[in-house]
Amino acid sequence: MTSRERMLRALANEKPDRLPCQVHGWMDYYLETYLGGCDWFEAYARFDMDYAIYVSPEYTYDERDLANWRIERTRPVRDDDGNETWRETIVTPGGSLHQAFGRNAFTQWNTEHLLKCERDEELWKKYYPVPVGADLAPVREAHDRVGDRGIVRSHPYYPGQGSPWQALCILTGTEEAIFLAMDEPERTHDLLESIYRKAARAHALWEGTPADMVETDGGAGSSTVISPDLFRTFCLPYNQRQNALFRALGVKTVCHLCGGIMPMLDLVVESGADGLETMTPPNMGGDCDLAEASRRVGGKLFFIGGFDQNAGFEKGTPEKVRELVFACFEATRDHGGHILAPSDHFFFGDPANLQAFADACRECVY
Repeated sequence: MTSRERMLRALANEKPDRLPCQVHGWMDYYLETYLGGCDWFEAYARFDMDYAIYVSPEYTYDERDLANWRIERTRPVRDDDGNETWRETIVTPGGSLHQAFGRNAFTQWNTEHLLKCERDEELWKKYYPVPVGADLAPVREAHDRVGDRGIVRSHPYYPGQGSPWQALCILTGTEEAIFLAMDEPERTHDLLESIYRKAARAHALWEGTPADMVETDGGAGSSTVISPDLFRTFCLPYNQRQNALFRALGVKTVCHLCGGIMPMLDLVVESGADGLETMTPPNMGGDCDLAEASRRVGGKLFFIGGFDQNAGFEKGTPEKVRELVFACFEATRDHGGHILAPSDHFFFGDPANLQAFADACRECVY
């Protein structure tokens, strides 16, 4: 069985020949620090893992829409710790919006969110540009290059990760979004609807994409952030429509909840998602019990993730890695439909531990 056949069998929630494995994206820091600056393809080849390459369409816009959403950036300022910060002003015909960012060698973050009041929200709804075209060539090129070695994943068109609720949290801040949902539900739904409609117009341009899967939702929908009741009210209705749209395009959806998932399992099934990630264990701040999740919804959702990369890659030994891999395999082997992966990004770790990860997965035969 080729890697592609193996991973597609798992995405169909069926048992392949053995446990497929990928990483949750290769971070530039790890590639440059530990792997000599190689790219994703070279990293997967080095460890003989199953490939999962993330590539999205490139969008084109009406020049008039871009003129109505003109971004002015300040020059980044670096502090003594190597952190860079900068500000952005978005100039629209109705007024300006402001946001600020920081970044270091590992990641980027918001230090000031874009939407701070109803006036900002109205400007965003009116002027935030929506693509008029999508170039699928980068996705096709990745698909052709991957060949039978794995799959191609895409990200949805949202500010941030892949759902209206996650996008709202990026635009306003997570705590602010939660307060808004509790205090002004109609205003919250109005914003979520606008976010969804803009994204849906972009996703309609995906017709003919060769991507195998799209990553939806985001950590802001995890039970370590919001309650199941809030998820049902402010996530589920939009997720159901979104997942139906991607299903019509022939693309699998994986609900990405990088935090608490156990109280959300049935809601993810109800959303119409095909799968669930990242299956984060308690030692990493999540709550995933892989065996219990498999028992409850294993016949309805495939899983990606579940491996504790802190204990395995970053602090472990090849022997510890092998132990963790087999524990994950035993937890889900009855239903299959599981691609083992780290439960989040990783930045440190002996490459020997990654090799042990791939080697152990090859021993996990169904």
